Amino acid sequence: MRIQPLALVAALTTVALPAIAVADAADDAIKARQGYYQMVKHNAGMLFGMAKGDIAYDAEMANTHAGNLSALANLNTGSMWPQGSDKASKPGKTRALPVAWETFPAIMEKQDAFVKASGALAANAGGGLDALRANIGPLGASCKGCHDTYRAKEF
Repeated sequence: MRIQPLALVAALTTVALPAIAVADAADDAIKARQGYYQMVKHNAGMLFGMAKGDIAYDAEMANTHAGNLSALANLNTGSMWPQGSDKASKPGKTRALPVAWETFPAIMEKQDAFVKASGALAANAGGGLDALRANIGPLGASCKGCHDTYRAKEF
């Protein structure tokens, strides 16, 4: 029996493409997640810099960055967290520890803290340096809450 080359290619493609799509989906999710957190880091970094006095306080800039953080916190990022996109599954690509998936939905409490802290910061950051400083601590604590439990120090 002779197998037609076109039939063989079609059969192999049917089997191989779903596996490639799953691998690419996890890699794409990791990239999206890292891009998201780079935006969080940029905006939070500006605010932390102002609070520490490393960057001159500017009410308009504080409002902008705090508003950006609040908008980011309220994004639905669920598709950025598929099974198989953790450090154990993708070593060298992510620092997200498998415990994030093992403790779901408990991790959502951490997200809720980020939403609440960024919302309070957005409401107050433009009201002066003292207002920024009074509201920056809970933001840092919300970030630390995830980093301590769900993020490895190294890739």
